[in-house]
Amino acid sequence: MVALDSKLSSVIGGKSAKVLADGLDLHTVGDLLRHYPRRYQQRGELTDLSDLRVGERVTVFAEVQGVSGRRIRPKLHKTDVVVSDGHRSLDLTFFNQPWRERELRRGRRAFFEGTVEVFNRKRQLTNPYYELVDDDEGVVAAEFAGQLVAIYPSTAKVNTFTVQRCVRLVLDQLDAPPDPLPDLVRGRRRLVGLATALHDIHRPASREDVQAAETRLKWDEALALQVTLAQRRAAAAGNPATPRPPVEGGLLAAFDRRLHFTLTDGQTQIGQLLADELAGPHPMHRLLQGEVGSGKTVIALRAMLQVIDAGAQAALLTPTEVLAAQHAASLRGLLGPLAQAGELGAAEAATRVTLLTGSQSAPARRRALAEASSGEAGIVVGTHALLQETVGFADLGLVVIDEQHRFGVEQRDALRAKAVNPPHLLVMTATPIPRTVAMTVYGDLETSALRELPRGRSPIESLVVPAAEKPAWLDRAWERVIEEAGHGHQAFVVCPRIGEESDTFDSETGTALVDDGQEGRRPPLAVSAVYAMLRAGPFAGLSVDMLHGRLAAEDKDAVMRRFARGETDVLVATTVVEVGIDVPNATIMVVMDADRFGVSQLHQLRGRIGRGTAPGLCLLVTDAEAGSPARERLAAVSRTSDGFALARLDLQQRREGDVLGAAQSGRRRQVRLLSLLRDEDIIVAARAEATALVAADPALSGHPALAEAVADLIDEEQAEYLEKA
Repeated sequence: MVALDSKLSSVIGGKSAKVLADGLDLHTVGDLLRHYPRRYQQRGELTDLSDLRVGERVTVFAEVQGVSGRRIRPKLHKTDVVVSDGHRSLDLTFFNQPWRERELRRGRRAFFEGTVEVFNRKRQLTNPYYELVDDDEGVVAAEFAGQLVAIYPSTAKVNTFTVQRCVRLVLDQLDAPPDPLPDLVRGRRRLVGLATALHDIHRPASREDVQAAETRLKWDEALALQVTLAQRRAAAAGNPATPRPPVEGGLLAAFDRRLHFTLTDGQTQIGQLLADELAGPHPMHRLLQGEVGSGKTVIALRAMLQVIDAGAQAALLTPTEVLAAQHAASLRGLLGPLAQAGELGAAEAATRVTLLTGSQSAPARRRALAEASSGEAGIVVGTHALLQETVGFADLGLVVIDEQHRFGVEQRDALRAKAVNPPHLLVMTATPIPRTVAMTVYGDLETSALRELPRGRSPIESLVVPAAEKPAWLDRAWERVIEEAGHGHQAFVVCPRIGEESDTFDSETGTALVDDGQEGRRPPLAVSAVYAMLRAGPFAGLSVDMLHGRLAAEDKDAVMRRFARGETDVLVATTVVEVGIDVPNATIMVVMDADRFGVSQLHQLRGRIGRGTAPGLCLLVTDAEAGSPARERLAAVSRTSDGFALARLDLQQRREGDVLGAAQSGRRRQVRLLSLLRDEDIIVAARAEATALVAADPALSGHPALAEAVADLIDEEQAEYLEKA
């Protein structure tokens, strides 16, 4: 008998084990048994061929309709096979395999596996692997004998049939594994045992078996995640922190008197919550999510001022230098004389806002480091440069992280480690987060949501511009930009990439651009090419600037200053403008290749306009076909400005691994079955069970199998599962 941690080579042989290791990164029995089927083929039913997507690796069960072979060159023989599901057909092409004509006779049925391609406008599989399944001819392997046949994720190196055979060998020898779910939890939630679940997920007798097995295995994943987060919450709650209570007559009171607007009810309520937590004996750990433009910065600044009044410092970590500079300028503008400590005209209780980035000159960096370490700077704003060992603080009391999804847990902890005592933590995001994501990805934080927009914000209209179908609409888009400039307003034009070096990644964030599998699409547009085209063409009479992350720091600052002062009519940029850019005079945005961006990213981008008194217009330019998923996604964005509704749509359209944080280094993703969208009930219940388990037994000493499962899921190297990709 074998255990889950047994090496595959000891069970299925060295040759087969090497194939699975090289092709699917599977090394142990547990690895293989957690390589779950992606679907099940009902015995005797043909696969619906209408859903096949170009570029997708598929396994289909179909019937041969016809076969023909011919020699197309002296040394090249071509065999064409047509298979059908009874309604639609799929072409198969084999080269230099003339015997396929004898095997694949009309009427025979088989599983065919390959990558969907297009040739002569028809879908086809080239040299597909196949397994005949024909009762009349006696070609029925044990893997195909049941009513449901498991179809596995596969690669060009390892087909689904190899996985099937290896799984059968392993299951026939598997010893009952220790069950990580405590008996009380399993009984209370009516879950099958682990051994039963592993058997039935691979070799089910019915759909009911599959459902019961999937539910149980999802619980394993959800509970391990939630136990880890519950342990983090418990550890944080047990840490002492230096209380930072409000001080009468300090900076915060002076700032509130300076405000030229009234805080919204939401800002007031959350501000009071933060004030109470900062005054407490344990570190605040709070996530503040809010709509674009909802006023999170003011809330964060008031919290920072309370900490400064109490004799400590605050650090604000941002993902880009452009955003860091924008935040520093914005905070100084809001504070006025209160941020001019040591300068003429400074207020009596003034502090200093210091900027620290990686591309600063040596003198500027030395000055910033000195102001942070001496305590002269009450607020230090910076990028990843804040995390370097050379950066120190006199007394770091509050860490604020903007756009939390750009940072991992290690980066968050690295900044907190610079404090003498555990500091308070506030992380912010303008990307609304569905409930299950907040409970899973950010489950070690308490969550607050700011939905109310400040009074006076202008509405933003969003329209889809189908450039390929209606090129005149794109011409009209450029005319609208010119008209806005004529009224004294400014515009953004946003592109997916900086240059021509990559077809698949956002050059600023490193994340994959959205790809809906459209065959033969041109590469995403680059900001450099669009900038040159607009300056020489439609916008020849306007002042046009370009902004992207690879510009030198002083060049980026100069571009932003010109745009903020109104000297630039049009800013052609990458997603570097996605967050934090606040130019109230900008009223129109044109997003090129808009379908290449995610839903939440588009919502973030259009939040850069309509920040003043004039209404905003966001034009989503696309060459995606009408009726395609890409067009449907853009239509949804154009219909609503509710970021929370769009966040749910975004989750529907993204892979779970993108949300849960598939390891970017290429490791296998440990969370395979759990869906943040479909499994909310399981996640909520698992959180409750995990909280109770950790409260009663923090180290899980009474639940060794569960402790081992948690360690397998989340070890020190894989803590980045909390990162959003």
